[in-house]
Amino acid sequence: MKAVCWQSANEVRVETVPDPTILNPRDAIIKITSTAICGSDLHIYGGYIPTVQKGDIIGHEFMGEVVEVGSGVNNLKIGVDAKRLLPGDRVVVPSTIGCGHCNYCQRDMWSLCDNSNTKGWMEEKLYGNITSAIYGYSHLLGGYAGAQAEYIRVPFADVGVVKVPPDLPDEMLLFISDAIPTGYMGAELCDIQPGDTVAVWGCGAVGQFAMISAYMMGAERVIAIDRFPERLEMARKFAKAETINYEDVDAGEALKEMTGGRGPDACIDAVGLEAHGVGLEDFYDQTKQKLRLETDRPHVLRQMMVAARKGGTLSIMGVYGGFVDKMPFGAAINKGLTFRMGQMHGQKYMHLLLNLILDGKLDPSFVVTHQLPLEQAPYGYEIFQQKKDNCIKVVLKP
Repeated sequence: MKAVCWQSANEVRVETVPDPTILNPRDAIIKITSTAICGSDLHIYGGYIPTVQKGDIIGHEFMGEVVEVGSGVNNLKIGVDAKRLLPGDRVVVPSTIGCGHCNYCQRDMWSLCDNSNTKGWMEEKLYGNITSAIYGYSHLLGGYAGAQAEYIRVPFADVGVVKVPPDLPDEMLLFISDAIPTGYMGAELCDIQPGDTVAVWGCGAVGQFAMISAYMMGAERVIAIDRFPERLEMARKFAKAETINYEDVDAGEALKEMTGGRGPDACIDAVGLEAHGVGLEDFYDQTKQKLRLETDRPHVLRQMMVAARKGGTLSIMGVYGGFVDKMPFGAAINKGLTFRMGQMHGQKYMHLLLNLILDGKLDPSFVVTHQLPLEQAPYGYEIFQQKKDNCIKVVLKP
């Protein structure tokens, strides 16, 4: 089969690799019909995620059709209805892999699964514990083949897939795999109260869905921060957000002015480890990251700590891989801020979000700006990373 394989920093290739096979009775093989390039895939593309090896198949946001089911996949165990998974079923698969049986999966904390990361010894050395595996996201997180391919092996398929109806286009369903539950969880972690103001850094797909979710949860105002006009326009048009272009004004000062000097009640980081700033701070982070003296650029984290109101909440959904520097932790302590964060618990949210789509309350397809055949994945990565041609979300079609 054809698959997108990482080669080195800023280089991927579409190569011919062996087809996946059933390795465990709870596996299923999925023929992929749509797979997206996620903003966090750019961290891999740029060479910032450790333990990615040359030739690794990448990608984690996908959907498709079941072609083979292992003997241990009986009734689906998530969702309202327990239905047997059969070849020909159309499914969406969450990016995080959960076993369904450990204490964390049983508590709906799927991205903290004890059992899916078969290479957890690597992660335990770095982070102190083992978390769930993620498709196509380094050997640190399991070493599973990714989804930017024609086929994929899905482990724990009885708890790792959601059946979807045959009559809706992929673009309406694909993002319940990753981007929508990530944004939704980001808003949920804010514990939004009626009348709250929520600020969201980053107007990519996750940021857009975080804004929409914040309104669903009762926010009175949502303020979006970014530097690309097309992303800010998308936030105004589809997420109904007020916007700040941080290259035109200081975002922290603007938030103060917009909230009467109080600051936002909650702040959501939908950017992660490649955050851009301005001036000397940005130069400092860019230089230290290039010299491998700092793994992550934490500009957004710093700005949220200072911008949030006293007693406010910071929700961090952007990916961070290692270590950050020069954090204003005194502001966090003295202002009594609450930090909440994590990889999204996809299986917890997917049926809820699917129902919102089926009920006509959410149409996520607006984020798609480019559809490309799988063979053009290198071009897709280039325009997404470089923000060429107003690229916000790329969907690849194997």
